[in-house]
Formats: sequence, C-alpha cells, structure tokens
Amino acid sequence: MSTTTLPTSAPEKAPAPRPATAATAEGRIGLRNNLRHIGALVRRNALQIKQDPESMFDVLLMPIIFTLLFVYVFGGSVGASLGGSRDQYVNYVIPGLMAMMGMNIAMAVGTGVNDDFRKGVMDRFRTMPIARSSVLIAKIVVEIGRMLVATAVLLGMGFLLGMEIQTSVLELLGAVGLSLVFGASLMWIFILLGLTMKTAQAVQGVAMLVLMPLQFGSSIFAPPSTMPGWLQAFTDYNPLSNLADAARSLINGGPVAHSMWMTLGWAAAITVVTAPLAVAKFRKKS
Repeated sequence: MSTTTLPTSAPEKAPAPRPATAATAEGRIGLRNNLRHIGALVRRNALQIKQDPESMFDVLLMPIIFTLLFVYVFGGSVGASLGGSRDQYVNYVIPGLMAMMGMNIAMAVGTGVNDDFRKGVMDRFRTMPIARSSVLIAKIVVEIGRMLVATAVLLGMGFLLGMEIQTSVLELLGAVGLSLVFGASLMWIFILLGLTMKTAQAVQGVAMLVLMPLQFGSSIFAPPSTMPGWLQAFTDYNPLSNLADAARSLINGGPVAHSMWMTLGWAAAITVVTAPLAVAKFRKKS
C-alpha cells in the first residue's frame, strides 16, 4: 500500500506591525480637537490640585506673608521717601507685588514640569495622539488660575491694610489682566528651564539666580529715584519695572501707555521666542 503525502501549505505570514503613530503631528489635529485635548488636560490638572489641596498653600500664603513683610518692614522708610507714610506705601507696593506673584508662580511651573517627567507622567502623555503643545498649554491655563487666586488674596490684603483705588474697578481689572498676560509669558521660560535641567532642585536654583536681581532691581519695592545711577539704568529696561509701573498707574492714576505697551511687548517677545523652543524640547526630551 502506498501512502500519498499531501503537500503542506506554507505558513501564512503574520501581517507586519504598523508603526506606532502615538504622536500625531500637530498640523493634522484640528483646532476643535486641540481645544478638546487642552480642556481634558486642564480638568486633569485641576482634579490633581483638588486631590492635593496643599499644592495651593503657596498661592494662599505667599501674598499674605509678602504683603505683611514689606509693608511693615519697609513701609515706614520707603513711605517717607514717597512723601507720605506706611499707608501710602501700601498703594505703591501692592501693584508691584502683583508682578512678583506672577514670576514666583511661573517658577513653580518649571519645577512641576520637571517633576512630571521624573515620575513618567509626561512620557505617558507623549504616547497619546494629542498635540504636544496642548500638554504645556493646559499646564499654563491651570497656573493662570492659581495666579488669579494669588492676586485676589493679594488685593484682599491690600484693601485690609488701607489700599484705595484711585481710578476705577475697570482699570483695576486691567492691571490684573496685564499681570496675568505677563505671568503666562514667563511660564514658557520656566517650562523650558524645567525641560532642560535634570532635577527640580536645579530648576529652583537657576530660577532664583534670575528672580532675585529682576525682583529687587526693579520698581516693585522702592522708587528707582532712590537707587544709584547704574541701577536706575537697569530698572529702566527691567520688564518687571514696566509691569509694576503699569499696574501702579492703572490703580493709582497717571500715565500708563508707555509702561503698558512695553509690558505687552516683553510678553509677546518672550512667548514668541520661548514657546516654540519649549514645545520642541518637549518633543525631543528622553
């Protein structure tokens, strides 16, 4: 008896795996989807704050501490140099502290981004089919909300200590809006710093080296007329001085056009330069 051997068919080849396209190019994501992604990420960041209320301690306590510190430590001497008393200094320093709040909160964004990368949170976001910029923009939106809370606490302290609006509520809101716009532009700098430095401590250290000269070499705490000539020249080009002067003029009255346009110019220039660099760094960071 002969046996017939049936031909065996060649094993079917498994289909080649498709290349992972987790990160769709931003140009292929429509504006509507981009806004939807930003909204979802904003909600995620807001829920994270709700689960960790201690993360709001800085925006609630920092305005109170700084207001009491500068009003009662420097208010007498600087107020006298302004031709008045401590009460007059309140109207001088509160608009300046609005600029300072924005810069300090912007620094926290950089450390937060660095910490998220260390924990692997950002790596998970980068595997999703969302625009890279939406992750960073959502973080900025939430921090603007935190900045708004800090500004409200700061103004509340100012009113308790005797601050008076010499113009109108509308111009006060204009000063708040101007500080928010400038603070948002500074966040791109610190996001880029957070993506560049290896640790959150390094981000804080470098940020403080930038913050201290800008804050104290400005018109935030004292009028530049009391400073030596070389420092007055520095304050003239210091963007924090422009913001403080603009907010002061909007609240107390006085010429505001130059300082306001200088502040908006600085904000636009900072954003145009650092935002694309931050998004590019976010794409390439390993």
